[in-house]
Amino acid sequence: MANFVVAHGAWSAGWTWKKMRPLMRAAGHELVTPTYTGIGERSHLAHAGIDLNQHITDVLQVLAFEDLSDVVLIGHSYGGMVATGVADRAPERIRHLIYLDAFAPKNGEAAMSLQPEAVRLRMADAVHTQGDGWRVPPNPMPPDTDPADIAWAMPKRVMQPVKTLQQPIELTGAVDQLPRSYIYCTRSGPGDVFRQFANRAQSEPGWRYVEMDASHNPHITCPEALMNVLASLTT
Repeated sequence: MANFVVAHGAWSAGWTWKKMRPLMRAAGHELVTPTYTGIGERSHLAHAGIDLNQHITDVLQVLAFEDLSDVVLIGHSYGGMVATGVADRAPERIRHLIYLDAFAPKNGEAAMSLQPEAVRLRMADAVHTQGDGWRVPPNPMPPDTDPADIAWAMPKRVMQPVKTLQQPIELTGAVDQLPRSYIYCTRSGPGDVFRQFANRAQSEPGWRYVEMDASHNPHITCPEALMNVLASLTT
């Protein structure tokens, strides 16, 4: 039995991991899926000052108040930024850090700075034309997503405070001492921002690296396959 905690991606929330819950229960695991301030069911708390540190604190508070230890921490997409900060600040609680097609930043890097220039420019324009100067509209879901899943998910995806993507992460180096794995989803989208982190995981010591024949949201599009990969990394 393991305590799995998810740092979810941008624009979504804990609800996106709904399909994984029965699979985790059947395997005897606990799955905790916090939602960040200003997103999902906490979108009523959104304001322009929310930044990456706020989202890191959100997850740290769940670990503390739920008395969670020996945690397998999963960072998906933008959640890799959050998970990295959480693991660096509370390494004593983390057994294993897993990046799922996610940002794996080094000290001083921000999610926005790790994007291709064309993506940065597009997002900056959308913030001003659609996001009232402080929010980023959601990206579309991968084209191989089942239409029923798009109909379920897209209405719940909300704009994200841009400071969460702009703020550089501050790391002490403690995260680098933890067991880390990277799951790279090979059905990549335009720009393939996550290939750089897959390459890092394959070139640096201390990482395990796995590929999935999946697009960016395997917890939605192929949860059983993701469950099998997670089991292979944690048993």
